[in-house]
Amino acid sequence: MSKSINVTLRVWRQAAPKAKGKFETYKLNDISTDASFLEMLDILNEQLIGEHKEPIAFDHDCREGICGMCSLYINGHPHGPDSEVTTCQMHMRHFHDGQTITIEPWRSAAFPVIKDLMVDRQAFDKIIQAGGFVSINTGGVPDGNAIPIPKAAADEAMDAASCIGCGACVAACKNGSAMLFLSAKVSQLALLPQGKIERAARVKAMLKMHDELGFGNCTNTGACAAECPKNISLANIARLNREYIKAKVKD
Repeated sequence: MSKSINVTLRVWRQAAPKAKGKFETYKLNDISTDASFLEMLDILNEQLIGEHKEPIAFDHDCREGICGMCSLYINGHPHGPDSEVTTCQMHMRHFHDGQTITIEPWRSAAFPVIKDLMVDRQAFDKIIQAGGFVSINTGGVPDGNAIPIPKAAADEAMDAASCIGCGACVAACKNGSAMLFLSAKVSQLALLPQGKIERAARVKAMLKMHDELGFGNCTNTGACAAECPKNISLANIARLNREYIKAKVKD
């Protein structure tokens, strides 16, 4: 049975990328515990608009945990305190009456703030463009048995492909590393026959772009996997390292 709670919000406000930001405090009353976190922010914005104040800018699209756009840092956790969910899947039942909730954008040099809670995540697109593709014509959808692929490899590739590129791994990492994201994209192609042709060139190009964009190095603390809403495994980072070593040996 749903109930209503009152919450205090400390929200990061920043007018522009180079503007000085600060936390502003807002109070919301009678918020249904069945409301999603983004619905709560919608209610806050309606309240601000009613008071003739600037609404809070935040990113969202599908609100189904698929697109990865709802990238918010909530009380010290990417996507909030619940595990294996995105911000849009977080509900107010996870907070208690009278609680103060601190909401921030991703904090990373590679993800500059656009406005308020929105960040520029084009860096991920650039990593993908650097080598996350296959050049061969794979044609239409083949018969399921046309290309023999071991089930274990297919399952691992599908698990890696479930990465939605939200950036929670970067936000959680003390070094601002995107290795979990990068390794998932390398793994999903390297594990399948269609992706093996360019595997050496791909991993080198994507790692080079990763470093050029200002992401940090991985020190295997595991915070990225712990905060990942899609439960991407650290084993992908080990595979990435092996792929890179093999590529350099070939050179």
